[in-house]
Amino acid sequence: MKIFLTGASGFVGAAVAEAAHRRGHHVVGVVGRTATAVAGLAQQITLDLAVPHAVTSVLLENFPDVIVNCAAVSEPALCDADPARSDTLNIALPTQLAQLAHHLCARFVHVSTEQVFDGMAAPYAIGDRPNPVNLYGRQKLLSERAVTAAARAFAVTVRAPLLSGNSPSGRRSLHERLFADWATGQTPRLYTDEIRQPCTAGNLAEVLVELCERTNLHGVMHWAGSEPLSRYELGCRVRAYFKLTEKSAPITAITRADTPAASPLRPANLALDLQPLVGVLKTQPESFEAQLDQLVVPPPFREWYHQQ
Repeated sequence: MKIFLTGASGFVGAAVAEAAHRRGHHVVGVVGRTATAVAGLAQQITLDLAVPHAVTSVLLENFPDVIVNCAAVSEPALCDADPARSDTLNIALPTQLAQLAHHLCARFVHVSTEQVFDGMAAPYAIGDRPNPVNLYGRQKLLSERAVTAAARAFAVTVRAPLLSGNSPSGRRSLHERLFADWATGQTPRLYTDEIRQPCTAGNLAEVLVELCERTNLHGVMHWAGSEPLSRYELGCRVRAYFKLTEKSAPITAITRADTPAASPLRPANLALDLQPLVGVLKTQPESFEAQLDQLVVPPPFREWYHQQ
């Protein structure tokens, strides 16, 4: 199967490239100008995804069986800082890709987010009413609707959670951001009453590749790990796994009441109901303990870690 993968050098995209390669697929990956070689790609294309005619041209040239869209501005703060750019990548791009998928009769697998929900009525099933509280969530919700409208018979959208794992940069995932704070003498402030249900980028990638092959599944789906945990508990468990002390790796516990200006833009509880995917896919949700067992000390912070 020929897979056309956008965002191939990103956290999820790189994991999809490797997972698809392991399953014997031919992966054509689109990367940005600064990307290095991505493992698992049969062909690596440097392309500005904000240029519609360039996207159309390269897709028609490659004529894939499947399009997997992992490209996005996925940081809420970055969406707020540059709404025009995030609109382009989070809404216009997936809309265009869905239209092209329909034109090519190609399977389309799109990645969305649990942040389409407001966090007030977890756990969320796929039929529950979205109500995003920040720009990123609103953009992703619009992308879901556009994808379904443009390619209903070909598309599946997966709402993904907070991601753990080992990112290509060593600075992207849950534990890597904690290490970045600790290595620079900062104390992360983690909510005791903000709940997330993380999974590794690798586990999500396996789901996305399996969905490339399961063309009978359509619409919006949920995926996450098996355990909803507070951000504070996540941080404490990462610290304990790497055998760091409270002195070398401090964490300050806070509540949403401590940040009245920021909390309205941060969903409180984004636990997800994983039906029906958990009942029909071979890939299974991971416990957080299983996720921890896959983590390594991020390369940018190994010197600091070995000094502790």
